[in-house]
Amino acid sequence: MRPTGEKNQNQTNQDNRQPRFRLQDYALLLKPRVMSLVVFTAFVGLLLAPGSIDPKVGFIAVVCIAIGAGASGAINMWYDQDIDIIMERTMNRPIPAGRMNPIEALVFGVALSVIAVGVMAWMVNNAAACLLAFTILYYVFIYTMWLKRRTPQNIVIGGAAGAFPPMIGWTAVTGDISMASSALFAIIFLWTPPHTWALTLFRRGDYEAAGVPMMPVVVGEKETKRQMLIYTALLIPASLAPVYLQSSGLIYGLIAAVLGIEFWRRCWRLWKVNDVETARPLFFFSIFYLTSIFAALVVDKFIFIPIF
Repeated sequence: MRPTGEKNQNQTNQDNRQPRFRLQDYALLLKPRVMSLVVFTAFVGLLLAPGSIDPKVGFIAVVCIAIGAGASGAINMWYDQDIDIIMERTMNRPIPAGRMNPIEALVFGVALSVIAVGVMAWMVNNAAACLLAFTILYYVFIYTMWLKRRTPQNIVIGGAAGAFPPMIGWTAVTGDISMASSALFAIIFLWTPPHTWALTLFRRGDYEAAGVPMMPVVVGEKETKRQMLIYTALLIPASLAPVYLQSSGLIYGLIAAVLGIEFWRRCWRLWKVNDVETARPLFFFSIFYLTSIFAALVVDKFIFIPIF
């Protein structure tokens, strides 16, 4: 006779495979927390772009960017299933938890990618569609399949994929890329390393167990903290680029400067201490930082006070 505990566990596993879990698991494949930040920054890029766009077309553009980001996440989960089952942070995802066949996730991701790019080209413009397609391909092939398991610079180079959404939103309105949209790209590009390395510092054991060469695993905690300081120092002037380019004014400039200095101060404090627990609140502050300065860009759009 099977022990009661084993029966209960088997029943739980069977319940997890019931249809009522299917929609939830497909939603989890899209990495909704990551998607929310992608959607927000894309919307800000669309809102800041000069010119006008029909609200319905703008909505379609943002939805396509969200679907494209989710599609990338689904394909990433298909490819990373072998390491996701090892890492505590990811072992309960639909594939490693056994609630979904990996091929389902791959087909789902590819189908969503095609739909997102196709609708963007049909309903918005070809330039935005091409940039969205490039972003998906970059995340899947450059970051996920090539860099992630080969170099501690994976998140530096591969992180560019996460910096494209505001540029895509901008291009949806204007049909081209400008210095101002490139400035939005640079902000996220330079923000990504300290943000991600803060996470990997207090989750280092996960990455070591999975054999992923994240910066703390390869060069150690002290050097990782030093590089976080460098990238944050570069981020501060980059975050002020919209002011230099006169696409934003005093309100944004003050908020970006104050938050940038605070971000650097927190990185400095992390560098000075020997433990890594300080990295946890820094990670959450980094999310607050990026959300806040992009929100400040929107406020400044409507209450523009020129500096020059």
